[in-house]
Amino acid sequence: MSFELVIFDCDGVLVDSEVISCRAHADTLTRHGFPITPDGVLKRFLGVSDREARRIVESEIGRALPETFEAEVKHATLSLYADDLNAIAHVSEAISALTLPKCVASSGTPEKIHHGLTCAGLYDQLAPHIFSATQVKRGKPAPDLFLFAADRMGASPARCVVIEDSVAGVTGARAAGMTVLGFHGGSHCTAEHEDMLRRAGAAVTFADMRQLPDLIAQTGAKPQLREHSSPSP
Repeated sequence: MSFELVIFDCDGVLVDSEVISCRAHADTLTRHGFPITPDGVLKRFLGVSDREARRIVESEIGRALPETFEAEVKHATLSLYADDLNAIAHVSEAISALTLPKCVASSGTPEKIHHGLTCAGLYDQLAPHIFSATQVKRGKPAPDLFLFAADRMGASPARCVVIEDSVAGVTGARAAGMTVLGFHGGSHCTAEHEDMLRRAGAAVTFADMRQLPDLIAQTGAKPQLREHSSPSP
């Protein structure tokens, strides 16, 4: 089997944004009566769409969050992006080396995705093929966003390879019938992250974007490949 489309998650795969996003989300939730740390947000909501995360919080506190909640989180996140956001190391070179069609499928809003990719200097490499969970009924871990992206790109789900850093993302992509490479090289990743991705169904785990073009080729030829050691810096 050879792949015909590469689907990138955004936060934690293209841009090293998860720590920033979790800080903004935690501060806003705490201010509205749901005390939580950035690490707590990371553990509970990594890869989950904003819509689904809000539903979970409202269910637990027994009331609706204010209508301005998403706008507050977005404002806090984008303010931090301007000073602190960077691209994942070597991801620009990896994207350039890929000859396959590629797109982005992210749980973020279109505005957040655009701003993050722009701040990290990656937007022009991936536009206009950028898809958001706001375009489908159910976000990750449901398969809807991945199936939507494949359909829009004219690719068969079985011949798509997804680059994900979250259990929710891996779960959704696998439910869509796609192969997943689990990336654990972001600043938010702990020592347990690789194993979590593997248990969720990632066919390969890796921590260095310089490996990506070769891993895509190898995984297409050898679907049973499970892990890959990092090269020396």
